[in-house]
Amino acid sequence: MKNVYTVGQINSYIKNMFTQDFLLQDLSVKGEVSNCKYHSSGHIYFTLKDMKGTISCVMFAGSRSGLAFRLMEGMQVIVRGTVDVYERDGKYQMYAKEITQDGAGALFEKFEKLKRELKEQGMFDACYKKEIPSYCKTLGVVTAPTGAAVRDIINIATRRNPYVQIILYPALVQGEGAPQSIVNGIRALEHMGVDVMIVGRGGGSIEDLWAFNDESVAQAVFDCSVPIISAVGHETDTTIIDYVADLRAPTPSAAAELAVFDVMLTLQSLKETEYTMQRIMRGKVEWQRARYKTCEAKIRMNSPMGKIREKKTWLLRQEEKVSDAMKARIMNNRHRLDIYIEKIKGLSPLEKLNQGFSYVTDKSGKTVKSIHQVEEGDHLQIFMRDGMIDSRVVKKKDMDLMNKEENHDR
Repeated sequence: MKNVYTVGQINSYIKNMFTQDFLLQDLSVKGEVSNCKYHSSGHIYFTLKDMKGTISCVMFAGSRSGLAFRLMEGMQVIVRGTVDVYERDGKYQMYAKEITQDGAGALFEKFEKLKRELKEQGMFDACYKKEIPSYCKTLGVVTAPTGAAVRDIINIATRRNPYVQIILYPALVQGEGAPQSIVNGIRALEHMGVDVMIVGRGGGSIEDLWAFNDESVAQAVFDCSVPIISAVGHETDTTIIDYVADLRAPTPSAAAELAVFDVMLTLQSLKETEYTMQRIMRGKVEWQRARYKTCEAKIRMNSPMGKIREKKTWLLRQEEKVSDAMKARIMNNRHRLDIYIEKIKGLSPLEKLNQGFSYVTDKSGKTVKSIHQVEEGDHLQIFMRDGMIDSRVVKKKDMDLMNKEENHDR
């Protein structure tokens, strides 16, 4: 009976055959990505296909560090790795170690690689960026001698400033020899001493713009002592020199506006500045005049005649104060005197006499206040308002006795 083998033995034998085939241990396969799945573990499972067949592929998480983009359905790629058998399922598949994009994708990957390298070298750092001068007299342009880009730059630059001098270096901007032509143009215009330089071209595909992604062009832009404005393609296009240049313009037209100042706006600004200066000078003159008048007034006040006038004024005020105080004092004393006079009148015997009263004295002039001070027959003097009466006591009656008699009569 012939030898009988297990499934595992067959799969192991086939795997060993694959392992011994050196071609399958390191090869590159080109195709279209299909059924791409990113596993939670970090592995990527996908199928690579073309018009004649398909092959299963896997890229383990440990190999993904070199993958600069995300795999997507329909993407054309080149996969480098090994082809081996997965013994458990008895299926062969490709184990990817490196994946690059094919065609334009490869150029993009090359672009990203150079971009990373130049950034690590510090060529994109802001500290190396030179300031674009505000007033450009000589403008250098490195671009193709024909086309919309150079026409736009010339038209806009001369419209903004008819006096600006434009020096064009007719460079190749596409195809073989373009990078070196651009480098020569930058160096030539730098040697001529232009104020600002525009390096660029019109829009196109990534292949058309590739000369501006060349490392030698980027190095020439970085080394140039003249401020450079990059103006490559349309607003959405980005090249390496956009990062290296001192200023990036979205289009050649915008680059001309950034490089050349507007004469009319400058003249308007000068007029506004003149008006502002005149207004400030007028304000300063008025302030100095006011200050002069203040100083003049202070000098007058501090002069001997000013001091004398000041003292005279002070003396007049003091005299008025003394006079007012004396008048107030006199009025106050007069008022007090009137009060005292009224009080004295109230206490004066003569005033009492004027009211119908009289007072009596004995022969010695002593005032008689009681009937007990006199006897019948005593001589008395009665003083009245208009004179005196001599009298004699004929009879005296006690007040109590008089009251009793009066009550008895009633």
